[in-house]
Amino acid sequence: MRIGIIGGLDRNAPDLASLARAAGHELASHNGVLAGKASSASLSTIVRRSDIVFIITDVNSHNAVRKARKVAKLHHRAVRIVRRLGVAEFSAYLGAQVVRSVA
Repeated sequence: MRIGIIGGLDRNAPDLASLARAAGHELASHNGVLAGKASSASLSTIVRRSDIVFIITDVNSHNAVRKARKVAKLHHRAVRIVRRLGVAEFSAYLGAQVVRSVA
């Protein structure tokens, strides 16, 4: 599964990517800063290519949240809006997905 994360703390990205890889998933993240066309295009690309997108609201710009939701809706991507997404929360989500795919 391809997972996109929009927003959040930059320092968490390597740990979240390691968790996703260990569970057999691909992870792409964007820090939620929309300063220029390249950053906005990068956010859109991540959302379009993802099967599910986590949009973190606590550490994210309002414009990035709006843009990610709009692109996800346009391309029919699953969205989880969360206030925070740390290693424990992400690990729990991945564990739930493994249980669902096995059952």
